Amino acid sequence: MKLVIVASLVAGASAFAPAAQQSSSVSTTALNAEEVGSWRIPTAKGAYADELGAQAPLGFFDPFGMTSGQDKEKFEHLRWVELKHGRIAMLAVVGYLVTYAGIRFPGAEDIPAGFAALDAIPGQVAAQMGFTFFLMEAANSPTPGTYNDFKPEFMGDFRNGALDFGWDKQTDEWKTKKRAIELNNGRAAQMGILGLMVHEKLGNLSEILPGQS
Repeated sequence: MKLVIVASLVAGASAFAPAAQQSSSVSTTALNAEEVGSWRIPTAKGAYADELGAQAPLGFFDPFGMTSGQDKEKFEHLRWVELKHGRIAMLAVVGYLVTYAGIRFPGAEDIPAGFAALDAIPGQVAAQMGFTFFLMEAANSPTPGTYNDFKPEFMGDFRNGALDFGWDKQTDEWKTKKRAIELNNGRAAQMGILGLMVHEKLGNLSEILPGQS
């Protein structure tokens, strides 16, 4: 159990590592390695080895070959799916920890945390949630971020001409760094929420999180 916890901490910490730019050679699929600062990063040379997300400590990581032979459109779709799942997972981790700590909206004080909440949520609330998810999916399909005639820089750019926060004033290098941070944090969150759910089912969540709601 301690080994699992240590491994989870290592995976989470690696998500905050700075993004590393790979070399431009993409003619082979052999695994190599290059030194980037204190990291020794494996680099699989493929068509997308230089894309955002190929960063320390794993470099270009595609063990199942999902990008092999895929065109740019398919790759961008896969990247969007990863980004979307990462964003959902980050919200899930925050929501899980907040409810586990006993914080509730008014009127929801009796709803427990974790999986037990699924059976305790009123049917009307569940229906509202489902309808909201449906509207969000419909509004951002088939090209996420195109609402209100806004042209996104990438799939998942939901500024919609309103929520800019100075993004357009920044350099391309700064934007790439911030996108890499979000992508890596999302990867860590996907592992994090999975770990929380597994340990809840194992019944030893209290060994990881202090207290019990």
